[in-house]
Parts: sequence; C-alpha cells; structure tokens
Amino acid sequence: MKKLLTLVSLLVLTSLVLAACGGGGGSTATDLLGAVKERGYILVSSDLNYEPQSFPKTDGSRPSDTACPADALTSEEIQGFDVDVALAIGEALGVETCFVTPDWDLITAGSWADKWDISVGSMTVTTARQQALDFSVPYYYTPAVVAVAADSGITSLSELSGQAICAGTATTYEFWLNNDMEGLGLPEASVYSSAPEGITVVPLSTDQECAQAIEAGRTDFIAYVTSETVVDANIAAGIPVVKLDGAVYSEDLAAAFDKSSSLPTDTLRAAVDEAITAMHNDGTLSELSNKWFGMDITQAPNQ
Repeated sequence: MKKLLTLVSLLVLTSLVLAACGGGGGSTATDLLGAVKERGYILVSSDLNYEPQSFPKTDGSRPSDTACPADALTSEEIQGFDVDVALAIGEALGVETCFVTPDWDLITAGSWADKWDISVGSMTVTTARQQALDFSVPYYYTPAVVAVAADSGITSLSELSGQAICAGTATTYEFWLNNDMEGLGLPEASVYSSAPEGITVVPLSTDQECAQAIEAGRTDFIAYVTSETVVDANIAAGIPVVKLDGAVYSEDLAAAFDKSSSLPTDTLRAAVDEAITAMHNDGTLSELSNKWFGMDITQAPNQ
C-alpha cells in the first residue's frame, strides 16, 4: 500500500509540475506552422552586420504593441533585403515577424533547440548543409567574388597565390578558399574558378568583418571572398577595396529550417515556398532586389 500511495503521490506531483509549465493547458499545435500561427509571430534568425541584407535602423525604436519576445528585434529596429523578405513571409502567414541574431556557424549547424523557427539570412543551399537543414525554394541568386585592398596592386586571382585571404567562418566562401568542394556542395557547373594556390585562410565571424578589418587598417590579409552584393555595398560605403573581375562561383540562396525541430516543419516549409513563389511571380522580390541592390538578382542564372 505504501508503494501504491507513493506512486499516486508522484503522479499527482508530476501533473502539478506539468500544469505549472503549461503542459496541461499550453500549445495544442502539432506542427511548427500551427505553433507560429497560435503565438502570432514567427522568429527569424538574421545578422545585424550584413548590409544591405540585414542591419540595424539608426532611428529604430521598439513598438509598444509588438508580440515579439523581449529578447527579439522587431521590424522597427532592423532593415535590409533579407529583413523585407522575412517580413513578407510573415505577412503571408498572417503573423508578426521577429528577429534574433545567433552566430552564423550556429545557424548553419542545425540543432537550433527551437530557439528560432526559420533562417532568412542569405544562406546558400549546399549538400553539406542539407544534412542538418531543409531549404525553401531560392529567393535570390548571387555570384561570389574576391575583393582586394585598393592599395594592394592586385588585379587578378592568380596574383593572390601565397597570400592570406579572409572569409566568414562556416560560409561557402571559407569552404571555397580551403578547396573543400564537398563542404561547398555546389553543382560543378556553378563553380567557375579554384582558389589560388598556397594561400592562408583567415576566418572571421562574418565576411563583412573582413571588409571592416581592411578599412580599419588590418594587414594580416590582403583580400576577402563574399557575395558580389556585399562587395558592391562595401565600395559604395567608401571601404578602400576593389573587386576582381569574374565570379568564382554562384549561389542559390534560400530560407532554412532545422531538421531537429521538435515540431514537424513540412507545412511551414510548404507555406514559405508558396509565399516566395508568389513573390517571384508578382514581382515583389524583383522590386526588393532593385531597392536594396540596385539590380534584379532574383532570377535563376539559367533563366
């Protein structure tokens, strides 16, 4: 009898704990899309140091009526191409879009522990990343290029042999510099050049920091690899770099979903695919691309 009473007591205690944690009256969603709609917002991972894709508003202030968690950013505090795409996705889902800013290598590794719902952060679709992540249809396409310090005198890729070159950690740019074609995971036809021979790879948290380091006078590397859109923005901002002619490879960029999510993501992926496809068809993505990049890079290279 004592064992039975003990068991009953444990069951009662467990039920009380669950009730206190929301287990008795919390979410009834059976998939991530349902959970997003139930709470009224979608949590998107972004990068505050990736202009013009994503960067802070200088005059932004948090609205008082936002549904976003206290530790998340709102659309009034962040801006850019990726941000506008994420906002349009949220609008299509009928929810508010909120933003968090984890490190890039944490995003690409997967196993997000449900800390955010989706990445809309100019992520290139690669075979390696597909081990941990699922991807939407692409929302734009970019060439990867090499930029060098303006006073370096370098005018061609071959002249970088034996030099130090910077790239963002866990980016396709770092994989390319290391000649890691498996990690790069792109179709052979999308890779136009090999990395120069004998180089030293200098990884920083993001490829944008490579440009900023050159601007600050750092001299332990002479060049960096990133999206052409980033280099164009760097040059427009007055950073003393020049772009070498010719892309080294091209990228398909898409929204990403964690395969380790505690709730199924298939319905959310389908809804995001539908939203992105609609934005391709009605010209929204082209308009946003022209707004932020001064050109339309939302069409596949073979179109």
